Amino acid sequence: MSTTHTPTSPTAVIADDHHIVRQGLRIALESKGLVIPSGIHVVAEAENGLEALAAVKQHQPDLLLLDISMPLAGGAEVILDIQRWSPNTRIVILTGIHAPGLIVQLLGTEVVGIFSKGSDLQELYQNLPLILQGGRYIAKSFEKILQAQHSTPILTGREQQILNMIVSGKTNKEIAQQLLISPKTVDKHRTSLMDKLDVHSVAELLAYAFREGLIDPDHLL
Repeated sequence: MSTTHTPTSPTAVIADDHHIVRQGLRIALESKGLVIPSGIHVVAEAENGLEALAAVKQHQPDLLLLDISMPLAGGAEVILDIQRWSPNTRIVILTGIHAPGLIVQLLGTEVVGIFSKGSDLQELYQNLPLILQGGRYIAKSFEKILQAQHSTPILTGREQQILNMIVSGKTNKEIAQQLLISPKTVDKHRTSLMDKLDVHSVAELLAYAFREGLIDPDHLL
């Protein structure tokens, strides 16, 4: 039996590579009164980063619940494109990764909510109304991690893209072709990235990125 929604119901896209997670979130969001009185209308689901981007471009939802680690394009990669194609979509991250570096990176983006998959989802449901009204919320478990963490440099969206491509083994020429910029510009970004992270080789760069959670090991596959 389908759930009916009022014309004023906010819309959402759920992006996670686990069907059971998407199904549970859909039921919760669309249940009237659980999150907001009218319920939140889930207009699409996505099981990888490319599907997430396509769904957001098509539906321009009010809300995107995004797993930061998905096949084809990780969450960190699609955030920049989502902001470009649907600037009014409020992005909420659901992640099982607790590396401080990743959380710091996310805080430097337009993400408005970060929640742990390992925590009680009630924290998510209680704070989605605040997020839909323009607020921002970071789960308590992540706040504790950040309080104990030393300062981690924040990468620009372009630096994050290039880091992902370096991890996947692409050359400067291949990165330039994919991003439609010159190899010289790629080299400039690469140098800036390594200077910012205070590393002196690609091996050190990869070790730092994995240690701080700036990259998903799935990028090596």
